[in-house]
Amino acid sequence: MTEDIKKAIEAGKLTQSAGTALARLAPGTYVQHKSWGYGVIASHDFMLGNTIIDFRNKKGHPMKFEYAAESLVPLAEDHIAARTYRDIDGVRKMAQSDPAAVVRIVLECLGGRASQEQLMAQLVPDVFAEPAFKKWWEGAKRALKADPLVGVPQKKNEHFILRQEALSQTDELVAGFRNARTLKDQILALDNLTKSLAAFTDPSVLVPIVSAIEDAAKKAVKLQTSEALQLIVVRDEIVSRFPALTASPDAPTVAGIFRDEETKLSTLLGELPVSKLKKAVLSLPEAFGEHWAPKAVSIFMRGNSKVVPEAARLLVEKGMTAEFGTALDRAIRDQSITAEGVHWLCEERSGVFSEVALTPRTLSAALGAMERDQFKEKRDRRLHDLLMNDKELVLDLIESAEADELREAMRKLIMTPVFEELNKRSLLGRIVRVYPELEEIITGRDEKPKTELIVSWESLERRKAELDELVNKKIPQNRQDIQIARDYGDLRENFEYKSAKEQQRVLTRQKTELERDLARARGTDFRDVKADVVGIGTTVVIKRIKDGVKETYTILGAWDTDPTKHIISYLSQMAQALIGRAVGDRVSAPTETGEHEVEVISIDVAAR
Repeated sequence: MTEDIKKAIEAGKLTQSAGTALARLAPGTYVQHKSWGYGVIASHDFMLGNTIIDFRNKKGHPMKFEYAAESLVPLAEDHIAARTYRDIDGVRKMAQSDPAAVVRIVLECLGGRASQEQLMAQLVPDVFAEPAFKKWWEGAKRALKADPLVGVPQKKNEHFILRQEALSQTDELVAGFRNARTLKDQILALDNLTKSLAAFTDPSVLVPIVSAIEDAAKKAVKLQTSEALQLIVVRDEIVSRFPALTASPDAPTVAGIFRDEETKLSTLLGELPVSKLKKAVLSLPEAFGEHWAPKAVSIFMRGNSKVVPEAARLLVEKGMTAEFGTALDRAIRDQSITAEGVHWLCEERSGVFSEVALTPRTLSAALGAMERDQFKEKRDRRLHDLLMNDKELVLDLIESAEADELREAMRKLIMTPVFEELNKRSLLGRIVRVYPELEEIITGRDEKPKTELIVSWESLERRKAELDELVNKKIPQNRQDIQIARDYGDLRENFEYKSAKEQQRVLTRQKTELERDLARARGTDFRDVKADVVGIGTTVVIKRIKDGVKETYTILGAWDTDPTKHIISYLSQMAQALIGRAVGDRVSAPTETGEHEVEVISIDVAAR
């Protein structure tokens, strides 16, 4: 205690306890304040009774002796805050070149143990802004896992530990498993261990680990089957990595657990994390021999969103596409497929099962699956969101639909309760933009009878040939173009894909219009036509009253127009003005600029 402090105590300016505390705050001492942060003691003013502190953001800040003694915490010179105050650029450089060293310094300041939040509080905002710290921390954690002096926690709520003696990474991983007290903690420790198997240069270290895994799996296999299965998956991974290691012949196996749990296999697999699920599913052929494929199909049809893609991948990779495709088609037709199954099929619709996926039945099955889930109050909206967010999906599913199927798909969309009104309108709008004739279903005018089209046999055959070329050549070629374009990469920047999809819409609209018109068409050869009045199948000569110019028109079917031969469709404005008129009748006939009066001069049966 300095003479100045003693005199202040004797003069009654300081209490004994405050004087003792102030003695620890000599000029040059680094301190921490809960509000002002870190600083350094500049001086003591015994005349005014103030301690002067240079905080980072406020130099020369005065505090009364009593308050300074009470609120300032002295820091050692090697404290991270003191280092930062003296040489912040040096600390920042160290953080980039040796992040583990900076963390060790912070741990030393905090008594050898600290959570991630406590570590962050020592470095933010002086060394890092918060976003920069989070980015830096990812690399720092990797460095810490390789640092023998730092113990890295397995759980987020545990602490980083500064060790007194170095511990190798493999020793730490083994110790982490041995110290785990619960099955869940053991699995977590093994996950960390398997991520670093390359560090184990001596596989004999893992012999007791394999044995302990098998013992834990034996005890858990009946009551904690999912956890036991995870343990065995890890055991198999370790053994396959090191050929010198072997599994105990009486230890549980993945295939054996599968056979024992056959009736609830889908549920069991659904409880596994994805990383272990991928490996476990590979044991289905071993478990069920020649009957494994039907079992995998059953798992696909019953599994959750994690299980479905893994079961499908196994079936495809093992060459069971025919059997799987048949099962998918049957499930789509009888609408027994789950929303998870439809979601997978829709995402894979351009693959090997495109013929199964790209039908209006798939859309119907999707709606049915979502309605069942809604009734059961299942909250998985992945299929719902896929239909809304994938702008091409609904159109892809109905691109091969016939007219009646299109109308039925529209009605089901209108009636389904699984979409909110705005979302439903969005889906319907996508369809109407490509199939405008379906708008009448939304407006309620779809039951209006359609007028027949009278056409010549020749034009009817031409239209049928056009439809045949669309269905059998142009549309299949367009699908192939779309698939090729998909392989080019990012669809958002893929011009070839966008162009092919636009062509798909054009072809689809052409097909719909042709099918609609052909359904209304009635072929004729225009025989038994009478020439007493103008009608379909007649040739009429008219004269303009104004200038006496004569014009000849042959009126034929809806698709027979040929201006070079003066053949017009009976649906044209000119034909509609003349039909039913007799020789000598005058009528207002349309022109490009309005109307003019004409007289019917002659009527004959059209030459065939």
